[in-house]
Amino acid sequence: MLEGKKILLGISGSIAAYKSAVLTRLFVKAGAEVKIILTPAAHNFVTPITLATLSKGPVYTHFVKGDMGEWTNHVDLGLWADYFVVAPASANTLAKMANGICDNLLLATYLSARCDVWFAPAMDLDMYMHPATQKNIQTLVSFGCKLIEPNYGELASGLEGKGRMAEPEEICAILASPFQAQNLLSGKRVLITAGPTFEHIDPVRFIGNHSSGKMGFAIAEAFSAKGAQVTLITGPSSMQHKGKNIQRIDVTSAAEMFEATTKHFVKSNITIMSAAVADYTPEKTSISKIKKNGDTLELKLKKTRDILKELGQTKTNKQILVGFALETDNEEANALKKLKEKNLDFIVLNSLKNKGAGFGFDTNQIKILHKNGQQIDFGLKPKHEVANDIVDQIIQLIHA
Repeated sequence: MLEGKKILLGISGSIAAYKSAVLTRLFVKAGAEVKIILTPAAHNFVTPITLATLSKGPVYTHFVKGDMGEWTNHVDLGLWADYFVVAPASANTLAKMANGICDNLLLATYLSARCDVWFAPAMDLDMYMHPATQKNIQTLVSFGCKLIEPNYGELASGLEGKGRMAEPEEICAILASPFQAQNLLSGKRVLITAGPTFEHIDPVRFIGNHSSGKMGFAIAEAFSAKGAQVTLITGPSSMQHKGKNIQRIDVTSAAEMFEATTKHFVKSNITIMSAAVADYTPEKTSISKIKKNGDTLELKLKKTRDILKELGQTKTNKQILVGFALETDNEEANALKKLKEKNLDFIVLNSLKNKGAGFGFDTNQIKILHKNGQQIDFGLKPKHEVANDIVDQIIQLIHA
């Protein structure tokens, strides 16, 4: 499905650059138009003449071409591409991409690109696993760049481990098959909770919150787009989902959400608890409207059942469980406490202090905290993009 696509291939200084010749040939054979940028270091591993022959076009390295001072317009290159693929992406190039360092043509073009950016790391095991490299990778993912996971195998150092660049056929298949991308989670059963709960005081009054359900519905649609079978349990919400393969179950109270969620959790592979469930509910609900009588009204509340804790206690090693934490103070400490106590795989932290995030907005700003200690900050984005970030983290957990 690459017929007519414009692919900009960026090649950095790694021994895996020899694979870029095969990758170029596969792109061209698939019907794509290919332009290539080499970093200066990449010249040590692959020659421009080889790549120019295979791509049927010039290979770019320098900002200025020849003796006449002709400028290579990195902005035009960035705007030209449908896909920008950096393969191999060395540790050095990853670090520069993640931190906005712009000291060669490849990096300047990356900073100008408006298309999807894919990167395929290639380096030795210890370099790949170093916390600095892992942080840079997660930073790029948080920017919306798409990671092409390296393979496990024999490395140039003679060691064996993760860090071997994905094979050209794999990279080409990832870009060439939207169907494949849309079905990464085919066969997976996903359970999602969304929206608020309403705890009735009497027939006309309730205790609730400002949750609209927008985030949970966006997550349901993102999973549906990847081929998952989704069960969406939602509190009162005017939202309507747009995805296929989504079974919607409407509930009102925390007790109803508890019953529905625990019932469907048993068969779920992945559960995302994004609903804003009430922590307390009235001890008694009046069957008639409470009439105004006196200057005060005393309302006694009792705790609701902790749905997330219940799921965390019963989840198996084959299930993934994710929670949300909406905080106003000591955000990270409270989120980490919830992550541990509820036996979650990761938790999505929202802060009401972030402008444009939280209830009612079409945007959100999150921080994901994994149980292994990894933390990823994401910028303010539309909620459908935030949903894709969360789904991407799930996919990485499945394939880790």
